Amino acid sequence: MHLLDAMTREGFEEVVALHDRGSGLRGWIAIHDTSAGPAFGGIRRFAYRSEAEAMMDCLRLSRAMTDKCQLARLPAGGGKVVLLDEPDVDWDRAYTALGRRVEAMGGRFYTGPDVGTGQRELASVVCETRFATDPGPKGPGELEGCTAEGVFRGMEAALQHLDGKLDWPTQKVVVQGLGAVGRMLAKRLAEQGTHVVGSDVDTDRLEAVVAELGIEGLDSTEVLHHPCDVLAPCAMGGLIHDLTLERLNTRVVAGAANNVLARTLHGDRLHDLGVLYVPDFVINSGALIRGTVFHLEGHRESVSAIGTRVGTMVGEVLEEASRLDAAPTRVARRLARQRLKELRDPAE
Repeated sequence: MHLLDAMTREGFEEVVALHDRGSGLRGWIAIHDTSAGPAFGGIRRFAYRSEAEAMMDCLRLSRAMTDKCQLARLPAGGGKVVLLDEPDVDWDRAYTALGRRVEAMGGRFYTGPDVGTGQRELASVVCETRFATDPGPKGPGELEGCTAEGVFRGMEAALQHLDGKLDWPTQKVVVQGLGAVGRMLAKRLAEQGTHVVGSDVDTDRLEAVVAELGIEGLDSTEVLHHPCDVLAPCAMGGLIHDLTLERLNTRVVAGAANNVLARTLHGDRLHDLGVLYVPDFVINSGALIRGTVFHLEGHRESVSAIGTRVGTMVGEVLEEASRLDAAPTRVARRLARQRLKELRDPAE
């Protein structure tokens, strides 16, 4: 797997292989960088095809969290937990064991929700560590709302960047994935008079949200080629790759999902095609901001303030990308890594 080579290339500080005999837990913790402060990253539980695939995903997600922290100017760095979702694991005991491991790291790493890890699982982690997001009233709260508001305000910035103005009733937005964040985003858009089209692989959920919000429903197989102004991926990542790129029928791609691009070069391809891609690690940082500020500064930054913060970040990245005629993802990563370099080498 060439783990040490990968760590050296990208400047990782620590990678921990997890195994708990009592529960059957297996997985990885990666801490990418703590130059600015402790590492932050959620617990992703997923049915990976191999432990090598899980490890590489952990490294990639941890690295992206550092970029996200730097762009948001947070006193924190990137980390991640990836757990192999395997049969016969006693998950209550597994998350408890994970909590003990996080506590043993002494505050170098704070963790929280991600794909496959919700309130019940976090409650088990929090029982064993001070360094995890409490899903109850003692925690930061409103994480999904902060992410949704950030995506909404980031969309505003993207459309203003393209059109020089914003008129929501003239815009059509396809929201792919109507979980907690996608539903909140669809509701926020509908309140502005936007033509909202929702889609979800869970047809029962789709029907429920369509009925609740009065939006249009769309079969999940039609999302990519459905004509719209903004496509908002709010489900799993990897939506845009070689086979899907040419099918897009949108002006903007901007959503809450992580790792929408299968590879960075697909962001370059979108740029060449004239599709504005708002980097996911910029626009979906609302929950990270809320959690980091809560844990390190002891207060809850308001949802509206976080939305404004994310919208400003998106605007700055898009303006710089336009000035350089470069793909926004490339520009955002360059900005983040320049800030990290300045932290690592302040004398230069």
